[in-house]
Amino acid sequence: MEQQMMDLRLSQVKWQKSRRSGSEGGNCVEVARNLPHAVGLRDSKNPAPVVIVQSEGWSAFLSGVRGDAFEG
Repeated sequence: MEQQMMDLRLSQVKWQKSRRSGSEGGNCVEVARNLPHAVGLRDSKNPAPVVIVQSEGWSAFLSGVRGDAFEG
């Protein structure tokens, strides 16, 4: 039952391509922000599997990216 509910939710999400993805297609990351308390991530050319993260985790990740926390 849980899997069926998740499949239904994923069929209704609105995917947004990254602004950094080119218009030529290819390697594009898509993000779905309209899940309840979660964010979905997928590869546009291979849409399954979908990675689901909690909204708070996604916000923390974006803050780290913006703050160069992942620079080596």
